[in-house]
Amino acid sequence: MVLLTIIIATLVTGIGSVWIAALLLRTRFGGRSDSLGPQYLLSLAAGALLATSFMHLLPEAFESQAGAHDLFTVLLLGVVFFFLLDKAELWHHGHEHNHDAPAPQAPAHPHSAARHEHGASPHHDHHHHGHSHPAHGGGLRTGGWTLITGDSVHCFGDGVLIASAFMADLRLGLIAAVSVLAHEVPHHIGDLVVLRQSSANRRMALVKVSLAGAVTAIGGLVGYFLVAQLQDWLPYFLALASSSFIYVALADLIPQLQKRLSARETAAQIAWLLLGMGVVVLLSSMAHNH
Repeated sequence: MVLLTIIIATLVTGIGSVWIAALLLRTRFGGRSDSLGPQYLLSLAAGALLATSFMHLLPEAFESQAGAHDLFTVLLLGVVFFFLLDKAELWHHGHEHNHDAPAPQAPAHPHSAARHEHGASPHHDHHHHGHSHPAHGGGLRTGGWTLITGDSVHCFGDGVLIASAFMADLRLGLIAAVSVLAHEVPHHIGDLVVLRQSSANRRMALVKVSLAGAVTAIGGLVGYFLVAQLQDWLPYFLALASSSFIYVALADLIPQLQKRLSARETAAQIAWLLLGMGVVVLLSSMAHNH
């Protein structure tokens, strides 16, 4: 029963997030790259991930017999690991783009001033796993497949994390799946935008990203059998899952929200952030009562 639930949850999360992203691209949320729609989705995802980590995954891990010092060590090492993984991916994308189409050198200070004037964060240029890179010249001949490969690895990890949560508690698994879904929607919006820039065939772009999303189910299967054999390690898997969610929220999603906006737009951002947290709390309460 648990295995079937994991398979269904990972398929809905992996493929469902792609189709939701495709639908949103047909609305105002998928408009211009500078529109506020994606900003609100990022706020929603960040709130859901942070609430899941601090209100569910970590408390569940600390209620076990594992020592607090060991769990905090895993949490710290997990954050460092995902930081290094992000660095390696950024280096790979930069190396690939330098070989494909070297960009002309621009003066540092005027460029920074221009970004600051347009409201971008002076300390963080748009970073979302390479999603903001435009097509160079003839398009992303290999970059598109690099994006799909990276997406597949990321989705595989999501599947393992969802399976770990379901093995601990059905309610926790549901919350983790919804949080991953909220995070993957803006992620896949970026994927679809990049792939549509590299190819005129929008349907093929949707198929490619959907296949990458389906890898989430493979990760769920591997996670199920791995965690089933290593029950004593479950608290550490939960701590590792927390480190992933915390890192994605604080290092990837929230920095993209640091733009100079009006008071009304800022309030909307905060409202969507709180909504993400509220969704997690509501689902937790409903599942617990059930």
